[in-house]
Amino acid sequence: MTANTRGPRADALRNRQRLLDAAVHAFSERGSDASLEAIARAAGVGIGTLYRHFPTREALVEAAYRNELARVCDSAAELLAEFPPDKAMRLWMDRFFDYLATKDGMAEALRAVVASGADPFAESLDRISTAISTLLEAGAEAGVLRSDVDPLDVGFSLGGVLLITSDKELRDRAGRMLDLLFDGLRYRAG
Repeated sequence: MTANTRGPRADALRNRQRLLDAAVHAFSERGSDASLEAIARAAGVGIGTLYRHFPTREALVEAAYRNELARVCDSAAELLAEFPPDKAMRLWMDRFFDYLATKDGMAEALRAVVASGADPFAESLDRISTAISTLLEAGAEAGVLRSDVDPLDVGFSLGGVLLITSDKELRDRAGRMLDLLFDGLRYRAG
C-alpha cells in the first residue's frame, strides 16, 4: 500500500473527532457566532488543522451535526449488546433526548448551513427510524416491548418532550415524561 492509498492517520482521526466534539459544544453554547479559532484551541489543534478537515464553517457545523446523529443512532446496537431490550430502549431514549437538546442548541448554526444550500438533515429520519426500529424489534422479540409501534411516532414524541421541557429547569420533568412514554411502549399480555 502506498502513501497515497492509505487511510487517514490515527492522529488525524483523533484531531478530527476532537474538533467535532469541540464544535458541538461551541455551536450549542454560542450558535453560529462561535469562533473557529476557539474551537481549534478547545480541540488542542491549530486553526490550519481545523481548515484541513473542514474548509468552511458550514462544513464543520454539518459534520458536527452528522457526527452527533451517528453517535446516538449507533448507540442503539451498543446498548442492546449490553442491556436487555427494554432497558436499552429507555437508556437510548435519554441519549436521543440529549441529542435533540444539542441539535436544538445548534439550531442557529444549522440554519446557516441550510441557507448555504446544504441539507444536513437528509438522512436524519431514516437513521433515527432504523435505530428505534432496532430497539423495538429486539424488545418485541423478547416479549417486553410492543410490536405495533411506528418508530417515527416514538421519535416525534421524544421531540415533543423536548419542546415542552427545553428549559433546563424542567429536565426532571423531561425524565418523568420519558418514563411515561416508555411505559406506553411496554408489552402487556391480554
